[in-house]
Amino acid sequence: MSRSRRQSGARPRHQCLYAALNASDPAHDDCAALLRDATEPLIIPDPVLPQLDYWVRKIASADAWLSFCEDVAAGAYHLQHLTPAHLVEAASLQVRYRDLPLDFVDAAVFVVCALGERKVATLDHRDFSVLRTSEGQALTILP
Repeated sequence: MSRSRRQSGARPRHQCLYAALNASDPAHDDCAALLRDATEPLIIPDPVLPQLDYWVRKIASADAWLSFCEDVAAGAYHLQHLTPAHLVEAASLQVRYRDLPLDFVDAAVFVVCALGERKVATLDHRDFSVLRTSEGQALTILP
């Protein structure tokens, strides 16, 4: 999956990644195609990894998790580490949208997406369609 890409791009959320890794998931074909055909970098905020690990190994397989980790090591995905400022911004987002069931991982994904092209690969349209950047802009939700 490794290829040359621009510096900013879609940030896969664990649900889309999970669907791409699990051939039995109903969204597998769409999510796998989105990731396979991406021309921009695929950036994964590091808080996504524990949830992805849990669900892939629980429902799919440890082999699928290993394959994903090998893809990360080969450069198919770029890990985005949160800074202390990102941590505070994510927590502030949870407070601002306290009426949503917005967990920290979703808030962190949104914060990272707001840094780049403002795209997110997610199946969670409920929360991500409501969230807005500090400039009032919505993210483009893929697929």
